[in-house]
Amino acid sequence: MPRPLPLPFPDETEAPLVTELRFPTSGVTVRGVFELNEFAILTPENLDFLRLYIRVRGNLKEVERVLGVSYPTVRARFDTLLRAIGYEPEAADPQAEVLASLERGEITPDEAARKLRR
Repeated sequence: MPRPLPLPFPDETEAPLVTELRFPTSGVTVRGVFELNEFAILTPENLDFLRLYIRVRGNLKEVERVLGVSYPTVRARFDTLLRAIGYEPEAADPQAEVLASLERGEITPDEAARKLRR
């Protein structure tokens, strides 16, 4: 029975190399040195988050609802996923963050107005 890759591997800092591929239907085995793509070496937590993100068609608000966590927590997990696959997340737009906080009821309209004037 196939098992998931044992990643991350303790004390290993480089991505693993695959040296054999077996195709069960044809019985063919290919030997060589092959690199795994960035998705193949995600941690189980990042892989689960990616699967959920895809399932909800990239809607972070829906990810927030499904996981039952705050939007900033979802954004932080998304940023962690981006870094894991080699992308640097874009800096958050401060105005958008203020408006999102207002929409979620985390701040009052007066607080939002003060923050937006800064």
